Amino acid sequence: MKAPRIVRRPLPAPAGDWPETLHPVLRRVYAARGVRGGRELDQRLAELLPPHALDGLPRACALLREAIRRQARIVVVGDYDADGATGTAVAVRGLRALGAREVEYAVPNRFRHGYGLSAALVEELRPRDPHLLLTVDNGIAAHAGVAAAKAHGIDVIVTDHHLPGETPPPADAIVHWWPMRESFVQGSGSAALNNLAGVGVMFYLLLALRAELRAHGSFAAGAEPDLAALLDLVALGTVADLVPLDRNNRILVAAGLKRIQSGRACAGVAALFAEAGRDPTRAVASDLAFAIAPRINAAGRLEDMRLGIECLLADDPRRARELAATLSAINAERRELQATMVEQAEAALRRCVTSRDGDELPHGLVLFDPDWHQGVIGLVASRLKESLGRPVIAFAPANATDGAGMEPSAAADGADLRGSGRSIHGFHLRDALAEIDAREPGLLRRFGGHAMAAGMSLERTALARFAAAFDALARERIAPEAFESVLLSDGELDPSDFSLELAEQLRAGGPWGQAFPEPLFDGEFALVDWRVVGERHLRLSLRHPGGGTPLPAMLFHGATSTPPPARLRAAFALDVNDWNGTRTLRLLLRHIEPV
Repeated sequence: MKAPRIVRRPLPAPAGDWPETLHPVLRRVYAARGVRGGRELDQRLAELLPPHALDGLPRACALLREAIRRQARIVVVGDYDADGATGTAVAVRGLRALGAREVEYAVPNRFRHGYGLSAALVEELRPRDPHLLLTVDNGIAAHAGVAAAKAHGIDVIVTDHHLPGETPPPADAIVHWWPMRESFVQGSGSAALNNLAGVGVMFYLLLALRAELRAHGSFAAGAEPDLAALLDLVALGTVADLVPLDRNNRILVAAGLKRIQSGRACAGVAALFAEAGRDPTRAVASDLAFAIAPRINAAGRLEDMRLGIECLLADDPRRARELAATLSAINAERRELQATMVEQAEAALRRCVTSRDGDELPHGLVLFDPDWHQGVIGLVASRLKESLGRPVIAFAPANATDGAGMEPSAAADGADLRGSGRSIHGFHLRDALAEIDAREPGLLRRFGGHAMAAGMSLERTALARFAAAFDALARERIAPEAFESVLLSDGELDPSDFSLELAEQLRAGGPWGQAFPEPLFDGEFALVDWRVVGERHLRLSLRHPGGGTPLPAMLFHGATSTPPPARLRAAFALDVNDWNGTRTLRLLLRHIEPV
């Protein structure tokens, strides 16, 4: 793949009222991300959007209130990714806090049940004698599973955020940002809360249920539960699921991070921070994304997500630490397996390039290896998507999905292969699969997901046909310039901006993440010194043309056989290097090129 090109973002003048203490660089960064003034930086929970934008809340609250009144058994049906795990823990903890005593949970096993509420899972749950099934992060297309539950007299409430099919399942209530009333029409959804993760939808349901119970006098004076205690889990699931961090999601994540920073996280989250070697008092969204969430996800990918959920439900710190250590060990195994599979995929790509005699790679890339692990193919697809700048689908032998939102079909699957895909901006992956399904009915056994991630299943004999159809559609829909790797920069910095104070403000200025990216700058520098560290990384000392003392910099995975150029242009983030209790400024380089 070609080296990335540094492109400066349009930098509109920071209009509106801004706090006087806000650094001018932060003002311009916020303005470039669509923030229109200091009011939109207010991250108090009072600024959250109200729940009424979610469809189905009144009916769901009525069912849950009645179940709590009767102390009927509620089984929360989760999912085997971090969003589903945190959503399950939020549901169990929240319902218990609101007065439900008969609350259990179940999560499908990736290798036995596949994704979501299936008829097979319902059969396994029948001996528990549930009165109500409450799904989290799944169920919007679980027609067979919901029908099986209803046939046994079990009420079903679906809470989900994945895109629905043409008709909703026959649940008693559906809580979703997409309207599920009799006037159900594709494309008529509300945009107000459409970026919530599954855990966010569940948190909103609990807020609405608390209001319902309050209205019916269910709480003694001073005994109303504080649902803000769940926000560390809400933040973790929201960041882990890579939903866009719009203002509402940033408020949720910021509130959860504050709980973690102040030592009020649940025992499981605290144990995971300790296991990852991260300082919770300085927690930021990237800690959740790259240190905590992978440990939760690893359980669902290789083992059983109940390990992750039990860690998040643990109140005993010793038990939480034991579970966190187990999750870390599973995650280490996952990393080794992922590295092997990515290496195999890259070798397959090299063979593909050779066999095509100089022809370009497919615009939509499909890969399969009979030895690949079903739980890790999504990570392989993600890694290759990032390196190649094009949509990638990786397949493994069946009986699992990757949890990216696959929709169970009404009939038994019986497919040979499971696939997990990751896409690039501008190519809606779930819609692409729907179009392939419409063009070639029966090619896909089942599919589902959203714009950037999706899961699917098909027969092994259909793999070549599907790969051709996927590439053909990608060629139709993706302009050639979309494959160019671009680093979007927030512009240059003045010499006086290279300060630990600004780096600290930028670190705290988020939460940064999906659709609200961490600030990235660019500029020209003179190379003062450099050396290789850890065999693969470059430690550099750079001087700004405007003068000043040399600036320490790191370029991870940047060591090559060629020395860095004497004069270079760099794309970089201002980073706070925390070492042995001392914080110093460091440039975290994303790319360098000669000038």
